[in-house]
Amino acid sequence: MLRESGRPRPYAHSRPLEVVELELAGPGPGEILVRIGAAGLCHSDLSVIDGSRPRPLPMVLGHEAAGEVVETGAGVEGLSPGDHVVLTFVPACGACGPCRAGRPALCEPGAAANKAGSLFSGAHRWNEDGRVVNHHLGVSAFADHVVASEHSAVRVPESLPFEVAALFGCAVLTGVGAVVNAAAARPGDRVVVFGLGGVGLAALLGATLAGAERVIAVDVVPSKLELARSLGATAVAGDDPDLVAAIRTLTDGGAEVVIEAVGDERVLADAYASTARGGTTVTVGLPDPSKMLSIPALSLTADERTLKGSYLGSSVPDRDIPKLVAHFLDGALPVDRLLTHRIVLDQINEGFDRLADGDAVRQAIVF
Repeated sequence: MLRESGRPRPYAHSRPLEVVELELAGPGPGEILVRIGAAGLCHSDLSVIDGSRPRPLPMVLGHEAAGEVVETGAGVEGLSPGDHVVLTFVPACGACGPCRAGRPALCEPGAAANKAGSLFSGAHRWNEDGRVVNHHLGVSAFADHVVASEHSAVRVPESLPFEVAALFGCAVLTGVGAVVNAAAARPGDRVVVFGLGGVGLAALLGATLAGAERVIAVDVVPSKLELARSLGATAVAGDDPDLVAAIRTLTDGGAEVVIEAVGDERVLADAYASTARGGTTVTVGLPDPSKMLSIPALSLTADERTLKGSYLGSSVPDRDIPKLVAHFLDGALPVDRLLTHRIVLDQINEGFDRLADGDAVRQAIVF
């Protein structure tokens, strides 16, 4: 549980996340009780810990997870005790404007519930000595059991290990979705990925899956560049003083698809500058809300360039997660290679130090 944001690093000393015992009410109508098998550590959690994305506190963090349904509330259809599920961080109502338009990642009631720190129903199921504790993005995965909306869960095969299944709820859905959904990458495209965390490397895998001719991976951590090469990157770029020029050389003048997965407005500017005429720049990073981006306005028209954001990989989780899991099981999407550390709950603060330092791709708490 996180009681306050902004404690200094290293988190191994300041201990912003406490391992505590809370009371968890059972599932209400349309909700499920899930025994968590594994939960991933993501920069979206880190941004709450360091205070760059304020959330109502206290809060049980974690939003990338997989587990087993233990109990269902009244009216739940399609899920039963014993089902294995991936939890996603936007509960989609299916009835609001964005949902009806096929864009459940922008679900309006889901976004409102996430901002309020509640479940989709508006309820809070956590409490500590009678005091409300908030939910994180409708999931709160850093716990051995959680209550979530049925709209936050997608059933997956029982053969899928929980620590691998968890990655499909955020890293894989976001990264692969940015390439195949938001950018609509086509066979033969040149693709550049800035930032090789879990989401960025998933985007690299998505580019390979989409049939990209060249995939350029960009990061400042040598070990991540090595991993990118082993996952299909045709070239890598690091801390080059003239990075954009180097990338444009590697791509013969720019890439059709460029993915920014860092969450830094300066990196996003470089990503846009690395995009070819007629190309698409997609950002999935979450910069500090105060940061601004400046680009040459004329380029949008004269070069027919596209700059767009992608949340949850612009995906439809019920449609996309089963497809992506099938690609993994077929060997075409080796997302298990993104999992660099398996830890236990008591090691969570050290895990976020590792994430902040860039020493991990994806870490999973295995319960």
